[in-house]
Amino acid sequence: MQRKTFNNMNCSIARALDQIGEWWSLLIVRECTFGTTRFDQFQERLGIARNILTNRLKRLIDVGILEKVALGENDRRAGYRLTQKGEELFPVLVALLQWGDKWGMSLDGPPIRLVEHATGEPLAAVGPYSSSGRLLGIRDVRMEVGPGGTPSTEAVVAARNLAILGAGSEPLAEAGGQAAQGSAPARKPRAVKEG
Repeated sequence: MQRKTFNNMNCSIARALDQIGEWWSLLIVRECTFGTTRFDQFQERLGIARNILTNRLKRLIDVGILEKVALGENDRRAGYRLTQKGEELFPVLVALLQWGDKWGMSLDGPPIRLVEHATGEPLAAVGPYSSSGRLLGIRDVRMEVGPGGTPSTEAVVAARNLAILGAGSEPLAEAGGQAAQGSAPARKPRAVKEG
């Protein structure tokens, strides 16, 4: 059966899922963050069929998330490692891990803790942060049409903002009466302690 593609959908989430949305793909990326490089290691650790693993590795290489590399001078076999594009999926994996820790219902607690290497401090919750460092939830964020938006995007954004934020979800006026445009510049979120 042919896999559905989201290439024609004007949505960044759908296009990301087109590259990494199949569950084995994200688990392969996870394994790479654990230091796994060899085909047989992926197969053993994941319990995945060889043909499926071969297809997923090929797809991840084709979309630029993995690259094939020589493992050593005396080793004729190739291995796999994350590209920069692949390494930039790390926050996605951390967010999924944190969500799974909270909602996965394990009675024994999380199997893995992530801490900052230099300090040993637990990682803060992954998510969108305000310019003051406050973790934002779904009702704290308004969507705006981006430069890649289409006419239908405007309707989708307006309907989402009304459904999630309610009446009065229009952009706030800045000093001088202009509507707020764009978003705050990208920055590294500060660690936020909950409690």
